[in-house]
Amino acid sequence: MSTTNSKLTPVEWEIMDAIWRIGASPSVRDVLEHAYPGGEKAYTTVQTIMNTLVKKDLLKTRKIGLVNFYTPVKTRNDIVKSEMKNMVSRVFNGSVPALANYLIDSEDLSLEEIQKIKELLNKREQQLKE
Repeated sequence: MSTTNSKLTPVEWEIMDAIWRIGASPSVRDVLEHAYPGGEKAYTTVQTIMNTLVKKDLLKTRKIGLVNFYTPVKTRNDIVKSEMKNMVSRVFNGSVPALANYLIDSEDLSLEEIQKIKELLNKREQQLKE
């Protein structure tokens, strides 16, 4: 059952983030050791979550012997872009300026952070002009 547009739960984000950081095609054991080095989650829990991500078409598996190896179907950037688009649509009626206004007004930004935001905006403006 494909559910490609499903949102990621917080624990699914943890697992996907670990997979992206590991790179290649990690096993459940690899992800468990990387994401939860202190044993915060059980092997079977991580395995279940990874299999759910397969059902959501976010991971694909390749079995070698008795071990499944998992490869992300989408990049971290792809997922972040999709999640942000959904959030902006839901919370800010699709308005990116409204999101930016909220972030600027609701945060205690330092002068350095404001300068960095200006630099990013100027850089993007130049890219669009070229």
